[in-house]
Amino acid sequence: MALFSMTFENPDYLWFLFAIPFLVITHFFLLRHAKRKAMKFANFMIIKRVTGERLITKNYTILFLRIAIITCAILAVAQTHLWYEGRTNIDEYVIAIDTSASMTAEDFDPTRLEVAKRYALQFTDALDKDTRAAVVSFSGLTFIEQALTDDRAAIKDALLRLEPVASGTDIPGAIITSTNVLINSEKGRAIIIITDGSNTIEDYHSKSIQRAITYAKMNRAKVYTVGVGRDIQSPLGYLPQYYNVSAQFNQNNLEIIANETGGTYYAAQDPDALVTAYNDIKSNDRTSTLSMDLTGGLMLLTLLLLMIEWGLINTRFRLLP
Repeated sequence: MALFSMTFENPDYLWFLFAIPFLVITHFFLLRHAKRKAMKFANFMIIKRVTGERLITKNYTILFLRIAIITCAILAVAQTHLWYEGRTNIDEYVIAIDTSASMTAEDFDPTRLEVAKRYALQFTDALDKDTRAAVVSFSGLTFIEQALTDDRAAIKDALLRLEPVASGTDIPGAIITSTNVLINSEKGRAIIIITDGSNTIEDYHSKSIQRAITYAKMNRAKVYTVGVGRDIQSPLGYLPQYYNVSAQFNQNNLEIIANETGGTYYAAQDPDALVTAYNDIKSNDRTSTLSMDLTGGLMLLTLLLLMIEWGLINTRFRLLP
């Protein structure tokens, strides 16, 4: 990712930048017209005493000022945002927990899902009081259980409500929905995906995870993936063992997602490793993509340049009668 980049909330206004070449053409056309008019005077010595060494000034200063004024005004109405890389531990989080059938596996006591919820509650308690977080659940469908808030009770209540669903897992859908939750955040955007990594819903669409990764990167969301479960075939908790149906742990998807979005993959093959993952995400200073809204500054700069131009055309470049 580039060190600096810009995005625009109203990019359609950028088409007005094509007016700048017409401004330049008009400036030199009028300059030529003024020069021809001036040449009609017979007494050039009088004109020289009035205008200085050059009989006709090209007014490059005014031209550059007007180009700058138009550019700043257009960028302001386009609502320009500057994105830059900075070190921060002030993020806004989406805690996205897999509630699919495979999360009822009993390789964690009592199940993968219950352990994930338990330590997500501890993570919530450890957040700074002004840090906002949201809760998303995903299986075959993705649901926003709690929008971004700094209300710890609301976040914890959303976590406690999570229940397993007899369905597969749509990891790309979870990434896209979580990114949308953070899309208006001006702080660091961090998504924590807690899952066993089995992307069963989109198995027949090999590009689905890559599309979700691209969407997260485009919106400056960093994805941390936490793989809950041991690398074994564990029986599903909601089915008797004699059905011989197992939940397979898949860390390959989770490593790809984390690496490509600038996050970290954590293999939580026991509860202690899950605690370590949460603590690392919470406490470590790290590089995040931060946003700065330039709209207000560009508007002030436009007004300042307008006043400078007004001062110049009424003093140094004032047209004499």
